[in-house]
Amino acid sequence: MAPDAESRTIRWEEDADHVVTLVLDDPDQSVNTMNAAFIDSLDAVVDRLDARRDTLKGVVVASAKKTFFAGGDLRDLSAVTPETAERSFEAGMRVKRALRRLETLGVPVVAAVNGAALGGGYEIALACHHRILLDRPAARVGLPEVTFGLLPGGGGVTRTVRMFGVAEALQKVLLEGRQFAPADALAAGLVDELAAGPDELLAKARAFIEAHPRSAQPWDTPGHRIPGGTPAHPALAKQLPALPALLRKKLGGAPYPAPRNILAAAVETAQVDIDTAFVIEARYLTDLVTGQTAKNMIQGFFFDLQSVDSGANRPQELPARTVRRVAVLGGGMMGAGIAYACAKAGIEVVLKDVSEEAAERGKAYSARLLDRAVAKGRTTEAERAAFLARITPTARARDLAGCDALIEAVFEDPALKAEVFREAESHVAADALLCSNTSTLPITLLAEAVDRPKDFIGLHFFSPVDKMRLVEIVRGRETGDEALARAFDLVRQIGKTPIVVNDSRGFFTSRVIGRFIDEGVAMIAEGYDPATVEQAAAQAGYPAKVLALMDELTLTLPRRIREETRRAAEQAGQEWRPHPADTVVDRMIDEFGRTGRSGGAGFYDYADGRRTRLWPGLREHFTDPALRDADLTELSERMLFVEALDSVRCLEEGVLVSVADANVGSLLGIGFPAWTGGVLQYVNGYPGGLPGFLTRARELRDAHGERFAPPELLIRKAERGQTFTDA
Repeated sequence: MAPDAESRTIRWEEDADHVVTLVLDDPDQSVNTMNAAFIDSLDAVVDRLDARRDTLKGVVVASAKKTFFAGGDLRDLSAVTPETAERSFEAGMRVKRALRRLETLGVPVVAAVNGAALGGGYEIALACHHRILLDRPAARVGLPEVTFGLLPGGGGVTRTVRMFGVAEALQKVLLEGRQFAPADALAAGLVDELAAGPDELLAKARAFIEAHPRSAQPWDTPGHRIPGGTPAHPALAKQLPALPALLRKKLGGAPYPAPRNILAAAVETAQVDIDTAFVIEARYLTDLVTGQTAKNMIQGFFFDLQSVDSGANRPQELPARTVRRVAVLGGGMMGAGIAYACAKAGIEVVLKDVSEEAAERGKAYSARLLDRAVAKGRTTEAERAAFLARITPTARARDLAGCDALIEAVFEDPALKAEVFREAESHVAADALLCSNTSTLPITLLAEAVDRPKDFIGLHFFSPVDKMRLVEIVRGRETGDEALARAFDLVRQIGKTPIVVNDSRGFFTSRVIGRFIDEGVAMIAEGYDPATVEQAAAQAGYPAKVLALMDELTLTLPRRIREETRRAAEQAGQEWRPHPADTVVDRMIDEFGRTGRSGGAGFYDYADGRRTRLWPGLREHFTDPALRDADLTELSERMLFVEALDSVRCLEEGVLVSVADANVGSLLGIGFPAWTGGVLQYVNGYPGGLPGFLTRARELRDAHGERFAPPELLIRKAERGQTFTDA
């Protein structure tokens, strides 16, 4: 039977037994999204199903795409304004009304989920009576809207609360935004069955229809009670006061409206009928989509990340290349992590250190990670053995023969790096890509140690490598386009996100995070209570508080970087300006012998390597009691502004080559608060836009010094009514 003309994104396929398969297949997109065309199609096919409810045997919802359904159209959502809010609200209600009619047809409706069903995709599955997920690595289900500053607006809050109960729905599904792999989704009750292959997926869907000729949702069954009760139930009523407190503790005072709206929607929708619940849910979503935080997070975590991962800054004319065998020089924490990441991607790894024992210790890092994965059921003993077989530890340079890429990861010393490159370069393949993992040393300087500087590039990994997604690719003065393209391809091959920057001391990420740390320590120098400084960082939304982060990095590292930068500036005939933080760092090291966590004492005290409390000596030696009543908003903005302003300078100087790289690098690499959408999106989204940000920067400059002076690029863009964008 031919599909309705109006139903162009959903195909109607009906067999001889009157089982209808609704095939989600938007002809204009590589993935299905909840756009206007889909909403029209959904209305049309539900009208048709409703007219046929007495003759239908069942309905299967399937997809013709590699993914089941990608969710809401984020471009549409990010464009909503207060003026268009009513239209957005009504579009969401149309979806919910259509899905409600689908689940109340009276015939079994099965979701045959062949891939990722996230956000709106999982909400479609929730409106089905039975959910079957194809068991393959790319398949994921869940409601990740909170990670974009949103809440599930297609019935996700209402239905998960009725499935799991208020507290469990919040903690398991809604507030974390977790994406569940197949086995985890089954264990958590997000899906009902797994299928080994596409044929079994459809066979199981058909079997459910045969076995359940009359189906209804649990919440439409007489006598259904929400698990754990409604907020009026004494047991849940006792839990509810703790939920806002837990949320406050988790957010640290940072401006994230989505978790608060999700909490409110979950509690309120549990107290009313399902149709009223849908209205409540829609109102809370409309509040979010008209706000700036969601627009920031959608820009940074979706559009900018998509641009970076797709290779916007990769030389497009060069063909993609794959690395087969990589040499990793240095079996310490970074080298071991890089070896693990490469082996995980199926690349043969030769892990070289000064001794066989040191190289074996580097390989043992992978063994420990794999042991944990086996214990948690995430891999098997056979897969563990095959993984470890791809890593060959050695102390012999000749074992590097045949490697088509080399990644050096030794101590941050130019002389040592030069030595290991000279030893290794003659043994790897004649055209091997030559990479240095460094966080601050100029790539152009390091390239002087190799015979092929055009093939030399920086790959700045972040620690721990197995968890950190970002890699900063640093192009030296002589680095060729082919080396850049190959480095980009290698980073993507190992499943990391590459940003591209040009050579400069500290590059982008190390330079800018240094501004954050210096500003926090400068506040100590000014006499602010250390607990106040840490709270200001938390209130700004930083995942790591500034003094705690300084301890992790060690106090000696920024001092060494400072001295190297000072010498370089003086050699270049430039004026060197001390930072207010310098005296605190010097006193902490020289007067009090406190060098950070690795030294057992820093801004915090430690017991058995664990952080215990802020060192009381900070208040004794640095705090001014007159500053006890600090303006936390002012302190938070100082941290945010000092990083954002230096990011603008990086763009102005050509260190950064795109706005997307700036935003993604700051979010994934240095912990810039997620609610901002990244360092340059923070400028765009500041109240009053760029002019408002410029005015505030000048106020901070007048109050705190030239480090807050607005760059000319910011001034020009603000005067022209522009924003920071790559479009």
